[in-house]
Amino acid sequence: MKKDGYYSSGQFARMAGVTLRTIRYYDQHDILKPSLVTEAGARFYTDGDFARLQQILLLKYLGFSLEDIQEMTIEDPDSHFMLNALNIQLKLVQDRIEQMQLVEKTLKDTAQAISEEHTVDWSRMLDLIHLTVMEKSLKNQYQNASNISSRINLHSLYSVNKEGWFPWIFTRCQIQPGMRILELGCGDGALWTQNLSRLPKNVHITLSDISEGMLRDARRAIGGKDPRFSFKAFDCHNIPSKLGTFDLVIANHVLFYCEDVGKVCQGVSKILNPGGRFLCSTYGSGHMREVSLLVQSFDERIVLSADSLYERFGRENGADILSPYFGKITWQSYEDELIVTDAEPLISYILSCHGNQNQYLPDRYKDFRAHVKKKTEHGFHITKDAGVFLCEKVTNLK
Repeated sequence: MKKDGYYSSGQFARMAGVTLRTIRYYDQHDILKPSLVTEAGARFYTDGDFARLQQILLLKYLGFSLEDIQEMTIEDPDSHFMLNALNIQLKLVQDRIEQMQLVEKTLKDTAQAISEEHTVDWSRMLDLIHLTVMEKSLKNQYQNASNISSRINLHSLYSVNKEGWFPWIFTRCQIQPGMRILELGCGDGALWTQNLSRLPKNVHITLSDISEGMLRDARRAIGGKDPRFSFKAFDCHNIPSKLGTFDLVIANHVLFYCEDVGKVCQGVSKILNPGGRFLCSTYGSGHMREVSLLVQSFDERIVLSADSLYERFGRENGADILSPYFGKITWQSYEDELIVTDAEPLISYILSCHGNQNQYLPDRYKDFRAHVKKKTEHGFHITKDAGVFLCEKVTNLK
């Protein structure tokens, strides 16, 4: 049986350069299902399935388990998803190349030291061990990068306020020449890449994140040779005192992810110079609420966030949380809303959330996609209730 635009399992396998056994295995384990199954049980694939297979094979090559790959490739191979997936895969390959170059250098240095000194420096062997195990977090790095990309993309495409979140934040930083600045949880460095032309030459900015992968993305985006920037990996609950003191500390959508917000605020207060400022962003209870309602209208079991992050640190309670550590606390709202006219970026955003959606959507993905398409065909309105707290260190504050 032959169908126009479709390939049999055998044809699909031969064209892709993989075995038929592999294609059947991916089908049986719900990793790559055929686009069409006839009543007689014949399986057929389309050109779009080649895009899915490419993603699967590359992730497998990079060391992901098939279980991991199944979780990471549930989207349809339309142009939006494919572009995002390819960009994230490119970052993964770049990370792996940098990692292997570092392993190569360490191997050469260790071999040279043994050759010259005729003895083994066991500390170098420990360095090798650390290098070979540090990439165990590759799956988390992939997911973190993909999630951040999806969230930023939705806002950049459909925000009514065309100033943009990062330029707006940068303006409120009021950066002056000579300042020392620390950003906690810098992610991929978007605050700085979008404002490099506005940045004075003689400032020193330390970008920090708990994720080495995020720091690599930030360093790559900004350029490792810019003398204004340094990059440090640490947990913001334990800010290293050796960093010195700062005139400005920034936590952009970070505090509501912290287990102990008070401890982070106390640490920030300690490293701020007298009169120094702390800028921390968050959102209120109404932020993006229409997205949760949209998802629950499809399946009421889905909750997009296991925790209501605004309850941990939000617009409504933020001033009370900050007041023991800072003075002159003010709130500034970012006036904006989203009008979403395409389903795919909104679906990417939903899949990036920290809830239970991935338990219920993979098996019903096509139905869910149709549901979102219907909701967005005339423009889907989403409330934004975000902004920043601006705090100043007061020396006599107890």
